[in-house]
Amino acid sequence: MTRSILCFGEVLLRLSAPGKQLLLQTGGLEAHVGGAEANVAVSLSRLGHRTAVATSLPDNALGQACIGELRRHGVDTSAVKFGDGRLGLYFLTHGAGQRPAEVLYDRAQSAFAIAPADTHDWNALLQDTQWLHVSGITPAVSAAGADAALRAMQAARAMNVNVSFDCNFRAKLWGARAPQAPEILGELCRHADLIFGDDRDLAFILGFDAGDVSAMEKRRRAAAVAFETFRSLRWIAYTERTRHSVDSQQLAGTLHTANEVFTTRPYPLQGIVDRIGAGDAFAAGILHGLIRGMTPQATVDFATAAGCLKHTVPGDFNLLGAADIELFLSDVQTDVRR
Repeated sequence: MTRSILCFGEVLLRLSAPGKQLLLQTGGLEAHVGGAEANVAVSLSRLGHRTAVATSLPDNALGQACIGELRRHGVDTSAVKFGDGRLGLYFLTHGAGQRPAEVLYDRAQSAFAIAPADTHDWNALLQDTQWLHVSGITPAVSAAGADAALRAMQAARAMNVNVSFDCNFRAKLWGARAPQAPEILGELCRHADLIFGDDRDLAFILGFDAGDVSAMEKRRRAAAVAFETFRSLRWIAYTERTRHSVDSQQLAGTLHTANEVFTTRPYPLQGIVDRIGAGDAFAAGILHGLIRGMTPQATVDFATAAGCLKHTVPGDFNLLGAADIELFLSDVQTDVRR
């Protein structure tokens, strides 16, 4: 199967407290398959693209369930390897009012974390592939994950495959390796055509201080330094979130080229169902626009709408298609589509 997009990263099982309950407030937990790269693959599949996930899973009922869930959403799983170790988990407590959501990771010694860096044959996997998508979560999981991500991106660069990289710094995952994070993430950024990261991500990676200027100017200066530093870079994209409470927020999107900036209006988010995976839905929307040859403004508009709509879908995956996103952008208000 030829692939438009190959996503490399850990597939996880999310266990979350029902509704707005605290973790283990009652005995039940809701299970969802997820993971940053898998989220992007599923969303792009829903948008009509041929997608695949490269990862390592345990050869047991949990690993097979993850495979089945990805296949159910049209994602090619032929690049999945089975190995020793366990399935990575994370526990989610949904926020409410002024109480924020909380994530508890349980990923040590997972099949993905302990997989050797040479598990995948990237030259073979990247044949007939337009884009490779990786996130900064992968190098945080383990040193082998960092090495594998770099090998994948280097192979893609050599084969003229576009590379998309989401900075996604997670301090809890890096743990004792956190001091190494800027250097490792910076090396991965050097191979990227597209970076998902705002001025805070770029400042962390580059050791850049924009000075005492407005938020807009900080973002502009950080992007300029990134384009100057990372010679393969063609686009930078990110969202800006304004929080009033867990249930009432605003979201806007921005897409930079080397010479221009394209922004969206802020969209109100009321009655949020589940915000996990919204950034991945946005990333998938940007990739969709670039692959389809949409204008930069149309691309960031589409991606931001996709990110907004993910807040209405339980679980990590954005299961809404292009027609749903286009309806949202049309500003047509409807209670029921008949």
